[in-house]
Amino acid sequence: MNFYSPDPELRMDREDASPILIIPYMWIGDFVRGHTVVRVLKERWPNRPVDMLTTSLCAPLLDYMPGVRQGVIWNLPRGRLAMAQQWALARLLKARGYRTALVMPRTWKSALAPALAGIPERVGFVGEARFGVLNRWRWGERALPRMIDQQAVLALPEGAPQPSEWPLPQLEVPADEVVRWRQMHALSDRPAIALAPGSVGSGKRWSYYPEAARLLAARRLDVWVVGGPGEKAVAAEIVAAGGARVRDLTGTDLRNGILALAAASVAISNDSGLMHVAAALGTPTMGIFGPTDPYLWGPLNGLAATIQTKTVVPCQPCHRPVCRLKHHRCMRDIPAEDVAAIAEQVLAEAVAKHAR
Repeated sequence: MNFYSPDPELRMDREDASPILIIPYMWIGDFVRGHTVVRVLKERWPNRPVDMLTTSLCAPLLDYMPGVRQGVIWNLPRGRLAMAQQWALARLLKARGYRTALVMPRTWKSALAPALAGIPERVGFVGEARFGVLNRWRWGERALPRMIDQQAVLALPEGAPQPSEWPLPQLEVPADEVVRWRQMHALSDRPAIALAPGSVGSGKRWSYYPEAARLLAARRLDVWVVGGPGEKAVAAEIVAAGGARVRDLTGTDLRNGILALAAASVAISNDSGLMHVAAALGTPTMGIFGPTDPYLWGPLNGLAATIQTKTVVPCQPCHRPVCRLKHHRCMRDIPAEDVAAIAEQVLAEAVAKHAR
């Protein structure tokens, strides 16, 4: 349940209809969490259209985000300024008449195109001494514990107190689209468990997805493996271990993953972007956490189960993408039998809830 209750004072400028641009983080999970910012903005300015800058990778998410008018698809290269592309993006932004830009990343280059476009109000944390490209500076980013706090506070008036709960990210997939997706992949309407074995950094990857798939398939459950092209190899291992009830649904199109997670009865995921997608869709989601802290990096939507090792691992959480100590015990000490048993319990609860 979402306990967010906006301050009545935030309902200002109801007649303002000038468009707003959000420049989010372009990692899938952070992009999903950016929908909270959309919801806060729509509480403040119900009549102002909200657009989001996006990469081609994240663009499919916008089709399922209520309150977003459109995406501005632009693939700026990582690791370099790319001035010609910045100027081209600036011309596009200027033509669309944005009056406000909220710049979530704290890098200098992320604020460059809005500045070149002359967007009158450019809001963001100071970050990399961005005094020349932002004109509504915010301070104190590092005092905010979670990335969602750092993002959503930019949508509030300067100095306004944070709410006790932020509005939850939402992804809404039409039911008929899910039906067509199942038909396209020749999938039955039986309950299915979606496995998302990928993540950024090997340290966040649980080791026993193949064994979990075997256990779930042995209990006559369908299992779908979702992810990007980087998960093809582990998907093959999972299919080989689980047999005919396991399907490899990994691929290059994020939309396919979104639809798979919307159709699934339960999702099991590492701390990854797809975990946030599943939670925002309302699919009962089990998050497996090792080196990262669920409070800091878990989805706002909450999880059907947060799974961590029961043994004491003194270095946990280290928040590092690769285990420096090489033992990876924070993930290796989570047995497949435990995860499969919890999945069955979560599925039973979901089925019972659906039947009521």
